[in-house]
Amino acid sequence: MQTLSIYSGVRNAHAGVLSERRPSKLKRAISWLLVFGGTFLFALGAYEFLTSVLNQAEVAEDWHPPCDKENSYTPIPLGDAFARLSIPRLDANMFVVEGTGKKQLRRGPGHLAGTALPGTAGNCVIAGHRDTHFRVLKDIRRGDDIVVENGLGRFVYRVTKVSIVPPKDTRSLMPTPGPTLNLVTCYPFYYVGPAPKRFVVRAELWQQTSNRPRVLDGG
Repeated sequence: MQTLSIYSGVRNAHAGVLSERRPSKLKRAISWLLVFGGTFLFALGAYEFLTSVLNQAEVAEDWHPPCDKENSYTPIPLGDAFARLSIPRLDANMFVVEGTGKKQLRRGPGHLAGTALPGTAGNCVIAGHRDTHFRVLKDIRRGDDIVVENGLGRFVYRVTKVSIVPPKDTRSLMPTPGPTLNLVTCYPFYYVGPAPKRFVVRAELWQQTSNRPRVLDGG
């Protein structure tokens, strides 16, 4: 009887050791999974960032203000440099390309085809990725200046509104009577995966240096 009692005690102790080991192995597996997942996300983010920097450098080398001898606008092929955009208070400078497809937005913020040109009457829409070129917009605020330069001149827009809207809200894409600039990106800025909302910066033309007549309204 005593021998049976000792055997039972050893068996129970062994079972206890096994039960302690199993959670330990599970915890280690979860820890390694988190490490690998974090490393992958970091590497992916670093790749996207470096790619955006290299693409912007390439666009900068190719950029030439598209203007002919008669000061008329020359259409730009998709993916080519459209304008230079800067936000002085944030010390941000970037080149905008024509088009808003996946390939174009890898090169830089993209001008939405069919919307107005900088400095002209109407709504000029520029979209960009929140995790690369347009990450800087998280710090923008009302009253900031946005400078857009192209072959038509140098145009200073002043931010009048910053808003967060659902994707179905397309008011920022609608035509406007006066010269307006809308910068659009996804939101939240640090969201993992497809972001559920849109971050919109609306600005109105404030100053311009151009060879074309000054345009302040739709008339």
